[in-house]
Amino acid sequence: MNTLIKLIASFNRRYCAVLKFLLTLVMGLMIIPVSVQILSRYLDFLPRYIWTEEAARFFFVWMIMIGSIIAVREGAHFDVDLFPNVKSVRIESFLRIIVHVLMLLLALVFIRFGYDFARTGYVQSSEMIGINMLSLYIAFPMAGFSWFMLLLEKLIEDFIVLKTGKPSKLT
Repeated sequence: MNTLIKLIASFNRRYCAVLKFLLTLVMGLMIIPVSVQILSRYLDFLPRYIWTEEAARFFFVWMIMIGSIIAVREGAHFDVDLFPNVKSVRIESFLRIIVHVLMLLLALVFIRFGYDFARTGYVQSSEMIGINMLSLYIAFPMAGFSWFMLLLEKLIEDFIVLKTGKPSKLT
């Protein structure tokens, strides 16, 4: 069991390293249509392309989804501290379990309904660029599945801390 836990943690660590590279790439690519759009407003010799807004929107959605996956891995996602001065490590891990289970439920919603959403994108094309909308809509179930995998690791860590009273050394 311990080997499986370390395998999951190792996979998640490498997966997020790849996602950080992709996030950087998407952010870099997003600069192109946004720059063309801005420059075309002020430079008369540059035509005003309509596709730039749609391309920027596609990159933005992917940027948000990939960023949210990385935030879950790093614990940088938004949560509310109901009990900010918890002294016990076990109580703190129990409260984290509640938060992570709720996030896991949201991940399952994204997987379930994101799959249907992606299927509708398979039969649609974007108006300006003309690419298949599946390339955009697939980001939602992919994010849900990624959150699910990362949250499994988080929950295992939380249960180890709850059981032992000591911080986990998985990550």
